[in-house]
Amino acid sequence: MKTHFVTLEIDLKASPIALQHAIELELQKQGEPLRWAVTEVDTKTQKALVEAIVTTSHD
Repeated sequence: MKTHFVTLEIDLKASPIALQHAIELELQKQGEPLRWAVTEVDTKTQKALVEAIVTTSHD
């Protein structure tokens, strides 16, 4: 198993639950999320920057 640091940009959603769901869906594409945090919000572009640690299995 390997760990990776990833960042992604997510469109801000109408509710915190929708935002959390969107973040988790995007992170699943990278691997299994261990932890993540919204580290920056750009109100002008309505984007949130997310930093995360994910794991992937190596075959």
